[in-house]
Amino acid sequence: MHIHILGICGTFMGSLALIARQAGHHVTGSDQAVYPPMSDMLAAQGIGVLDGYLPEHLEPAPDCVVIGNALSRGNPAVEYVLDRGIDYRSGPQWLAESVLRDKWVLAVSGTHGKTTTTSMLAWILEYAGLQPGFLIGGVPLNFGLSARLGGSDFFVIEADEYDSAFFDKRSKFLHFRPRTLVVNNIEYDHADIFPDLAAIQRQFHHLVRTVPGSGLIIANGDQSTVADTLAQGCWTPVERFGEGADNDWRIAGLDPDGGGFAFSHGGRQQRAALTLPGLHNAHNALAAIAAARHVGVPVETALAALAEFKGVKRRLELRGEAGGVRVYDDFAHHPTAVELTLAALRRQVGSGRILAVLEPRSNTMKLGVHRQALAQSLQGADLCFLLQPAEIRWSLRDAVAPLGERAQVAGRVDELLEQVLAASRPGDSILVMSNGGFGGIHGKLLAALDAGGNG
Repeated sequence: MHIHILGICGTFMGSLALIARQAGHHVTGSDQAVYPPMSDMLAAQGIGVLDGYLPEHLEPAPDCVVIGNALSRGNPAVEYVLDRGIDYRSGPQWLAESVLRDKWVLAVSGTHGKTTTTSMLAWILEYAGLQPGFLIGGVPLNFGLSARLGGSDFFVIEADEYDSAFFDKRSKFLHFRPRTLVVNNIEYDHADIFPDLAAIQRQFHHLVRTVPGSGLIIANGDQSTVADTLAQGCWTPVERFGEGADNDWRIAGLDPDGGGFAFSHGGRQQRAALTLPGLHNAHNALAAIAAARHVGVPVETALAALAEFKGVKRRLELRGEAGGVRVYDDFAHHPTAVELTLAALRRQVGSGRILAVLEPRSNTMKLGVHRQALAQSLQGADLCFLLQPAEIRWSLRDAVAPLGERAQVAGRVDELLEQVLAASRPGDSILVMSNGGFGGIHGKLLAALDAGGNG
């Protein structure tokens, strides 16, 4: 079958392309504004990407067009599909119908930590010999791919609350019907489609309704938003994780050197070695351990797997070091994620200076919903550099005014680059945060630093 994917370089759709190809389909795709890591991964797998959304990309007509949620009515390719009566699906619908049917689905949901937790869980199952299929919104370094069909009945998936397509406004995760569900946390995000937190909680409760009574929900026990969502009705056993004393899986403390954490479960205290720093990663790891246990993986096996977990591209990923300065890349774009990522890096670098470089690219950020929380989220950095593109109508300079001279704002990437280079010195760590390509600033920084461009 010939499947053409519109929006193929999105994290979900690119992963879908890999699975469709592994399932034996002929896969093509179209997109625009392409950037790594998805573009690199597709190229490495021999999946070509056509530039733009031209109707001629759909000639001759494919058997099915899978339409990404970034596309809407008025898009030339979408209009061509509708006019010609070509069969089409949303990505989640195609996955549910073609792959997840009859699978034991382990879904990881939540505002933050989905990609890392899903990657940890997939790796634990792989380490245990279960050969899981998986689809992840990032590239786990242990696998080098964001998705695969797998060789067993187990399928691990990052379960996103964003809508499915222009013709299906349900959250993606409602298609997946998990038997094991992780709810990492619930906060307000995606302001372009959700009017308030209650609307998001409603979608999470719809997800809870799909988990069978013989399944298991692993929920953040420290968050009232998660508790309130489950209180709307829950028909499935729940195990809770977090720092609170009442949790079934309880974080007892982080190692001083950032190399792991202690936890207790069933009256027994244990230690997890972890390559990723920060309290949020301890939460992610504990959720993954609990989910793996539900499919029969002993805790000891999960701990051995996590000790060999290498992390995920664009999650506090060290992109390189030049001129005595380390440049990190992270996908953080929500104030909570920004704050947690800075805290994790601080544990790693100690008293060394951190220069935070932020592109407020998400739809929620562009709308200014979290502007009041922005300065507080950046408090963990010694210096802050923010991009104010023309399409953002609110003032980043005003938002970060509480940071005083620690914060600078620029209207262009090259201008921002000059500011960062002028302020940097050997021993610094530069943390670049964006959910997009950020104009290739990571490579530009390293090239300039290597040429002696830092102040």
